Amino acid sequence: MFSGLDFVGGGTFVCERRLRQLGYRRVAGTDEAGRGPLAGPVVAACVVLPDGIDSTVFRDSKVLSAKKRERLATYLRESGAAIGVGIVAPAEIDRINILRASLLAMRLALDDLANNWPRPDFLLVDGIYTIDDVIPQSCLKKGESKSASIAAASIIAKTTRDGIMFELDRRYPQYNFAGHKGYPTKAHYEMLRQWGASPAHRRSFRGVSDAS
Repeated sequence: MFSGLDFVGGGTFVCERRLRQLGYRRVAGTDEAGRGPLAGPVVAACVVLPDGIDSTVFRDSKVLSAKKRERLATYLRESGAAIGVGIVAPAEIDRINILRASLLAMRLALDDLANNWPRPDFLLVDGIYTIDDVIPQSCLKKGESKSASIAAASIIAKTTRDGIMFELDRRYPQYNFAGHKGYPTKAHYEMLRQWGASPAHRRSFRGVSDAS
């Protein structure tokens, strides 16, 4: 992991600005959505913001309304931001565990971005673990509040995953995935007790394994 960076103060674009001063021209941020749910995939995004974009509008997806997230996701795509998405299915989460699946999703998001855009030369990773790649990286705890690129990635990851959960809701309407997005709500647990686990559930998770 790259060290020696001081990201204190200066707004949410300070990380990217500091790295550009050090010679890194294509700084990407990556984040995931869906570590906690009992069902559905874990989804990650990797984003390089274009020059001139208003970086101040990006915030942690969890503090934004669904409509605001969708508007910002559209803004990102229309702005020319380089975007990659990685998705790891429930069966793979069960096989390798959710932490490894989250890091895998981030690596897949980086690969997806690099398939369509110039590869980033530095990666800002939300959390405390780097991903399995040779690219220089730095981890940021609560990175969505410190890096505009990570915040943008959180928005893309969340809106992408929500879209998948809406599709799963159409496939398995008895679970109301569109309502709770697979998270462990009281209603979700009641549906698991009534219907058992669906193919979209993570069978290694407590609450799902009891209903399987």
